[in-house]
Amino acid sequence: MNRILIMGPPGAGKGTQAIAIAEHYGIPAISTGDIFRANVAASTTLGQTARRYMEAGEYVPDDVTNQMVRDRLAEDDCSQGFLLDGYPRTLDQVAWLDKVLADLGVALDAVVALAVAEDELVQRLLRRAEIDQRADDTEDVIRRRQQVYAEETTPLLTEYAARGLLVTVDGTGTQDDVATKIFDALGVRV
Repeated sequence: MNRILIMGPPGAGKGTQAIAIAEHYGIPAISTGDIFRANVAASTTLGQTARRYMEAGEYVPDDVTNQMVRDRLAEDDCSQGFLLDGYPRTLDQVAWLDKVLADLGVALDAVVALAVAEDELVQRLLRRAEIDQRADDTEDVIRRRQQVYAEETTPLLTEYAARGLLVTVDGTGTQDDVATKIFDALGVRV
C-alpha cells in the first residue's frame, strides 16, 4: 500500500488522516493546495499561470493542475509511493492520473473514502469557522459545498469501486479512532 488516494467531503478530516497514513508508510502526503503553493512560491511557469487564475478568484484549469501533479509525482520522494489528497476531482483527472501512473510504471493500491454524516460535517465546519473567525462559512454555504462535493465525487467513487480499489471508512470518532479504522480497512497492523 504505497500509492493511495484519500477522498472525503470538506470537514471529514482528510488532511489529518493523510498525514497519519503517509507517516505510517514513509511516503509523502501531497495535496493539490501544497502543489499550487510550491509552484507559485518557486515561480515556475505553471506556478505563474496558476497564480493568474488564483488572483482572479478562478479555478486553476485542469491542464495546469494535471501538469503540476505529473511533475510532483515524478519527483524522487514519490518513487516509493505517495498519498494524494484533493486530486483527482473529475473523471477526466482520473484518466490523466491513470496515464501519468502508467508512464511511471506504477498503479494505485487503494482509494480511501472517509464517510461522515452531513450534519456532523456541518457542525465540524461551523466550529472551525468560529475558531478561525470565518464569517463567510455559514451553514447554507457549508451545506452547498457538501452538495457540490457529493455531485462531483460520486462518479469517481463509482469508478474506483468498479476497479476494486475503493475502501470506505467511517470518519466519525477521534483522530486516532479514524486512523485505526483506516488501517484496519487497508489490512495494516499498527
